[in-house]
Amino acid sequence: MKIRKVSLYRTVYKPEDLPQTPYNEVAFVGRSNVGKSSLLNTLVNNFKLAKVSSEPGKTRSVNFYLVNDSFFLVDLPGYGFAKVPLSEQKRWRELIEGYLRDRDRLKGVFLLVDSRVGPTEKDIQMKEWLDFYGIPHVVVATKVDKLKKSERSKLERKIRDVFRDETVEIIPFSSKTREGRDKLLKEIKRLVES
Repeated sequence: MKIRKVSLYRTVYKPEDLPQTPYNEVAFVGRSNVGKSSLLNTLVNNFKLAKVSSEPGKTRSVNFYLVNDSFFLVDLPGYGFAKVPLSEQKRWRELIEGYLRDRDRLKGVFLLVDSRVGPTEKDIQMKEWLDFYGIPHVVVATKVDKLKKSERSKLERKIRDVFRDETVEIIPFSSKTREGRDKLLKEIKRLVES
């Protein structure tokens, strides 16, 4: 799949403001600072599209990006960032759940996991939630360029063991080296065309 055109379509802060969109969607979810914005920028070859910050918790809204005038990439707020007030954490959770639960056009979710940390308790909760609602999902192991060779060889086994799921698809990804970009684009194409 070639991405020729991408633009911010809408930014949403409250579940009741989520738009009904005319095209299929795939969403990206993960804990704060897992690399969602960097991944999106790498996917679309535009490093100014999604704001990247070393400070966790920067994405506080649901951002809809229209791609090739034919589908949406949807960036969800990061979860599990403790330095944000509880009221803000609750708002993010309601926004994420409101989006995931009620989308007719949602074709799949990419669950981002930091490859150096592995799935956290919050990642496990998110995966269980996606399984419960029957939402197709793929795990993307981010920041794989930062792993040693020995850690890299154990990565997929570690993720499958923590998630207790032998069948989950895992895509190793690096925004720095662009590893996994083509595989991710193929998976997005498969999902939005299903």
